[in-house]
Amino acid sequence: MGIFLDIHQFPCLNDNYGYLVHEPDSGETAAIDTPDAERYVAEAKLRGWTITQIWNTHWHPDHAGGNLRLKQEMGCRVIGPAGEAAKIPGLDLAVKGGDVLHLGAARAAVIDVPGHTLGHVAFHFGPQSVAFVGDTVFALGCGRVFEGTMEMMWQSLQRIKALPAKTQLYCAHEYTASNARFAVTVEPENKALKDYVGWIERQRANNLPTVPALLERELATNPFLRADLPEMQLAMGHPGNAAATFGEIRGRKDRF
Repeated sequence: MGIFLDIHQFPCLNDNYGYLVHEPDSGETAAIDTPDAERYVAEAKLRGWTITQIWNTHWHPDHAGGNLRLKQEMGCRVIGPAGEAAKIPGLDLAVKGGDVLHLGAARAAVIDVPGHTLGHVAFHFGPQSVAFVGDTVFALGCGRVFEGTMEMMWQSLQRIKALPAKTQLYCAHEYTASNARFAVTVEPENKALKDYVGWIERQRANNLPTVPALLERELATNPFLRADLPEMQLAMGHPGNAAATFGEIRGRKDRF
């Protein structure tokens, strides 16, 4: 019998999502990033959960800004990327790709996904088909390349692409409607994308989330994950070069 995880998702700040991951047998609860400490405390208390761990994907304040308040309030252990250890408030344990984290009986693999920031990591609960990807990839999008290079970011996206197709990607922001408007300019004839856009419009019209995103659907529709396709490379003017094609798409989105 598999290990059950109770994942509670809630909006916070302007467009962030907060995540609490609870392993019922042990009672352990991990906060995935801490954009709004007060909201995290309130959501945990509503469920009778105690936050025992914080798992930071990267150092940006809308991901690690609530660490110290949560640590003070609940005595939780702060875990974050080794590549950004000096920037993670209250860090107790630095982790890198290949490490494994434990939440009660559940195990999550740490994946290095630099590009948005140089030390960005993701957390993959394989048996539960769940990955918390921070700002590396979004539904129909990816994070801006602030600290790394386009090549680095493309390599990180390839690591996400290599996860099982049924993986649910829990990304950190509700950017999907904006991402969809851009995606259709890149692949206007993509039938799967058109269907996805219709679903997104219905979800947002009813104030419902578009996250998590199913990797299988992202592989068929997300232009940033499709830079290795020959037809995409040709359309973007970089035949045979996936990293350059990704960079072209990212540059267009930055100017969109």
